[in-house]
Amino acid sequence: MRILGLDFGSKTVGVAVSDELLITAQGVEIVRRKSPSKLRQTLARIEEIIAEYKVDRIVLGYPKNMNNTEGERCEKTKEFGDMLARRTGLEVIYWDERLTTVAADRSMMETGIRRENRKEFVDEIAAIFILQGYLDYLSNSRS
Repeated sequence: MRILGLDFGSKTVGVAVSDELLITAQGVEIVRRKSPSKLRQTLARIEEIIAEYKVDRIVLGYPKNMNNTEGERCEKTKEFGDMLARRTGLEVIYWDERLTTVAADRSMMETGIRRENRKEFVDEIAAIFILQGYLDYLSNSRS
């Protein structure tokens, strides 16, 4: 069993996958789309990744505002999550993603990745942070 972690954005979707023991999250790729409204190819690629890694659950970053309210991005994320659930038949879990992009950027800065190169990786690393947060939650709830 593996879990897929996604950081859904207007132009990209960062993708991470868990190991089979559900301990660690690893980055897979960033799925890029030509237009925010063009999701067919994005969903098709995610379905390929699900099949390749034998995923049985999806964790989708949920972009609440810092004051815990839900804005337009939450609505778009819910729509995307609903599409994913319909197309894949898998459970989609919404996971608070506040500050994951900030943490991803900080992590890259600490490892010496140049500012101009960080944007290329930030969504994938944010997906790792989202999924790792969920995996840690699972681990702690089993203890």
